[in-house]
Formats: sequence, structure tokens, C-alpha cells
Amino acid sequence: MQIDLPKIFISPSNYIQAKNILFNADPYLSRYGTKAVIVGDENVYGLVGDRFIDYLKDNDYTVTKLMFGGEASPEEIQKAIDEIKDPPDFVIGIGGGKTLDTAKEIGQHLNIYTVIIPTLASTDAPISRLSVLYNEDGTFNAYQFHTKSPDLVLVDPAVISQAPPRFLASGFGDALSTYVEAKAVGDIHGFTNAQGIGTITAMKIAQASTDTIFEFGAQAYEANKAKVVTPALEAVIEANILMSGLGFESGGTSLAHALQNSFPALKKGKHLMHGEKVAYSLLTQLLMENAERDVINHYLHFFLQVGLPTTLEDLGWEDATDDELMLVANDAAAAWTGIDQLRFDTSPEAIVAAMRAVDQYSKDYQKHALAE
Repeated sequence: MQIDLPKIFISPSNYIQAKNILFNADPYLSRYGTKAVIVGDENVYGLVGDRFIDYLKDNDYTVTKLMFGGEASPEEIQKAIDEIKDPPDFVIGIGGGKTLDTAKEIGQHLNIYTVIIPTLASTDAPISRLSVLYNEDGTFNAYQFHTKSPDLVLVDPAVISQAPPRFLASGFGDALSTYVEAKAVGDIHGFTNAQGIGTITAMKIAQASTDTIFEFGAQAYEANKAKVVTPALEAVIEANILMSGLGFESGGTSLAHALQNSFPALKKGKHLMHGEKVAYSLLTQLLMENAERDVINHYLHFFLQVGLPTTLEDLGWEDATDDELMLVANDAAAAWTGIDQLRFDTSPEAIVAAMRAVDQYSKDYQKHALAE
């Protein structure tokens, strides 16, 4: 008997968010054992990671410290795995998205518990069961899907509040694409990252992420500037990481993420963060979908408030030719196998036209805003 395509919802086993939880984490970590390997970069170790290792040792954990090499590439991941001589009970990833994806790869390879501690709210990667792999030159390599989600995601707003607000804004760009992309996938009953059909639950969570950011994002951004934790900041941290993560993974991604993954094809704008690329790609998708003007303006106004890119100049692409933009568009059109099934024109020519249109639309919007 043939069954219907399954609806699938996946999530981490535990998500715990609280101010100052990092140095009170023993009750939540002890369930996974006492031998840990921790992955972080030099900056994160200097800011908080080394103190956290001291905390773990003071609580009778055996800790092996690994240095993240800067790129979540197969080569760097294998190098980290090769450094582990004594099999640990669990792996801890502490830092940004690429560090965390490396920790997930280690956990998958060694078949051990995985604990994720984001020090930024710049993407929704912490809760997902996939790793985004890159080549050594920083270009996109592949999505690596794992057999399970992280066992614990530990989020400390006191740590995240100390990061530059650009990281929080990048998280907004990533999270605000979640509902738009999931809806596009849902409209065609497409498969999600969870390898099933999207659920009502995922769509509602994706919408809640958008609503929360639009309601509290601006004041949370100001709190982050002051490096203080407020209820607004705590709300958008949850929206950026948990809500957006659940929404994208069980709701689906579409053109905006396919497009941002293709930005390195132009060999310009290497300074851009993931969510900054997603923000411009989201505006591109909205124009390609022929979204209502008020909807586009709502996103555009917020992006301008928090400094997300809305023009080609913001991307560092002010001199890009159509042929150069076509390199990105061709890459995007080939990167996502279901892109041609979306209910709008996703040809490379349509993508380039929309990217140009976003640039002009934002310039006109800002000009009129200044005139009022």
C-alpha cells in the first residue's frame, strides 16, 4: 500500500536559554559524561572559551581543547578529528556557525553526544542537524545532513550581548527569510531539510520568528549596542536561533538561501556575513514573487534600521556587470534541485533582473524617506 509523503518535524533534544547559564551548565552537561572535547577559535577562547574550560575542569570534567581552523571544510574537520586520541563522551562546539558545524561533524563521525554553545545570534545554525561545508577558499561545498540533531543547545544571552550588533543584525537577515522561504516550499508541497513535507507547526514557528523580530528587533539591536541583556534581546535571540532554526529545517529553504550560497561565485564581498547575504537575497525573492509593496517596504525599512545590505553598493558589488551577476544567478539556479518548481520565474535572467530591481528600489525608497 502506497503511503502519502510524510510530514516530518525535527529538533534538538534540549534547548536551554538563560542569562549566565554558561558558568552554571554542569547540571545540564553531566548527563552526557565527564570526558569532553571542545572546539572553538582563538578569539572565542580568549573571550570566554578558556574560562569555560576552567569551569569544566573545576567541575571534574576531562577536557581536550581543539582549535578551529577558520573554515568548515572537509580537510579542517578531518584534521580536528585526527587530533582526538582518547574517545570523548561528548563534543562541545562554542562560537559561531562554522565552528558549530565542525562540532556537529565531529559528533556525527565519532557517534557521541553533541553540545552546541553559540556565542552569537547571527544564524539559526545552532539547532540544525546539518553542517554547511565549505571549500578551503571559502566557496560553498555541500550541505551535510546528520542522523540526529544536537543533544543540547545552550544559549547564554549574557555572552551574546557582548558581540558587536552587526552579528545580531545578520541573524535578523537569516531569520526573516525563514517564513518567506518556507511558504514558497509549502506552496509546491516541496521537501524540506528534514526530508519530508513541511508541517503546520514549522510554518507557525517560522511566522512567530518573523513577528518577534519585527516587534522587538529594533530595541534589541539598541540593547546589544549597549552590551546589556533586556527582555527584547532575549526574545530575538530565541527568534534568531530557535524559532528560525526549527522553521527553516522543518519548513524548507528556497531561493534566498540558494542565492546567498552562490555569492562567492563573484569573488567579491568576502566581508559579508551569512545573514547579510540572505537579507539581500530575501529582498530579491520578494520582488521575484511580486510581493505587495507594503510587505517589501516592511522588510526594507527594518533592514535599513539595523544596517543590513539593501543595495549592490552595500554588497561591494556597485560595479558588477550583468555578466558577473549572471555567474551568481547561474550558480543559484543550479544549486537547489527544486528551484524550477517554485511558483515564480527562477531563471538566471529573472534572478539578475530582480537583484538589479532591489538595488534601484532601495535607492528610491531611501531618497523618498529623506525627502519626507
